[in-house]
Amino acid sequence: MIPRVWRSAPLAILAALTTTAAARAQDTVPADRGVRIGITYTPGLRPGVLVLGGKHTELLDSTRAILLRDLDYSDRFELISLPGGDSLSVGLLSPGAAGPRPTATGVTAAPLELFVNYPLYAALGADYAVNVWRNDTTGAVAATVYDVKGETIRRQLSVPQGTVTDPAFRMAVHRVSDEVVRVAAGTAGVSATRLVFIQRGRAYRVDLDGAAMLPVSSEGMTALSPGWEPGGRRLVYTEFQAGRGPIYLMDLVTGERRLVPPTSQFLNYTAAFSPDGATLAFSRSSDEGTDVYTYNLASDCCLQRLTVGRFSDNLSPTFSPDGRRIAFVSTRPGLPQIYVMAADGTGQELFAPFDYGMTGSSNAPEWSPDGLSVAFHRDVAGSPQVFVMDVASRRVRQLTSAGRNEDPTWAPDGQHLAFVSDRTGSRQIWIIDLDTGRVRQVTRIGEARLPAWSQRISP
Repeated sequence: MIPRVWRSAPLAILAALTTTAAARAQDTVPADRGVRIGITYTPGLRPGVLVLGGKHTELLDSTRAILLRDLDYSDRFELISLPGGDSLSVGLLSPGAAGPRPTATGVTAAPLELFVNYPLYAALGADYAVNVWRNDTTGAVAATVYDVKGETIRRQLSVPQGTVTDPAFRMAVHRVSDEVVRVAAGTAGVSATRLVFIQRGRAYRVDLDGAAMLPVSSEGMTALSPGWEPGGRRLVYTEFQAGRGPIYLMDLVTGERRLVPPTSQFLNYTAAFSPDGATLAFSRSSDEGTDVYTYNLASDCCLQRLTVGRFSDNLSPTFSPDGRRIAFVSTRPGLPQIYVMAADGTGQELFAPFDYGMTGSSNAPEWSPDGLSVAFHRDVAGSPQVFVMDVASRRVRQLTSAGRNEDPTWAPDGQHLAFVSDRTGSRQIWIIDLDTGRVRQVTRIGEARLPAWSQRISP
């Protein structure tokens, strides 16, 4: 039996997943600066970063473009645009400027003619400067991070050899970007993560700058509700077929996949990993209703039912970061709302408060990485909008208002949320920065649904 909250929605989703196709972002296109919504923000409070030019090759220019986009999309910096463009950027690296040469243990030095002019960088408003260069002997690309005020080199970072069309090379550049963010902001960025989403019934993964989009589920089958394993090596998704929906666990490196649990006679969906990756929570629909179950992946056994419907549906589980609680959706109040329980199913109670008659259904909860918040979408005047609830006070605040906005998913930094919005006419994935309110569009394809944000991808 398909749950009440899915009787119209899944068919609409399946229909929506039949639109096509896809354009990848070009690495030499300038970053989209995005817009800011709903939050007052005073510019100039974030550190200024200057990305330097120098020798121009296709690889270096593309690498710099990726780095620039990553730093912009981190929402941690004021990027400094040079009035002279690339020509001035090259001039900043010319001989005769005062300062030390960029050398660091374990990394080959940049060309000897490169000198650093800290006073000039400071005059341009830079707190940090980043130079991307290529070693002519080894062919490796490297990045040097300068602390302008301290007049010193903070980090030397290298990128394994490759081409910009290689997803592994792009991910290596994203990791360099995240380390630049760590140097300047104290915590790593989230560029070395990916989103997985559904388009035309097929699961795709994509980098956060909208590039390197690749299919990950089988062609010709209808995939639903994808989710990432901690570490980003494997993901789960439902493969809808003839009223049934087995969950597959796929290794993205080897391509191998297996059924979890090892049966396909039910409709299983909205799977979510526990923080340690050992347990999978999911929803199961059968003749008895829809309820939340867990399955022990480590032992490949031990199916446990956590909810008992009794004329209501229970679905969309999400673990707290400590693994002790599960938030989920239940229709026991009438309309779907956000509930919470212990990881063993005890202590079930309403989690996110709501006003009868003022707001509608609440769906798709996801716990923030720090455990302090839960994001979800809630119907407001007939349209879903993204909300965030403070777990301690249980106060909720609305983040979006333009168009229909749904299915929020957290970045590992807890500062960004991805969600689906039709504000430009079709459902696409957008990202909002919770500190500044800036939103930006990630996908530009026919339709995108049901995003999930990975943790940082390990090398």
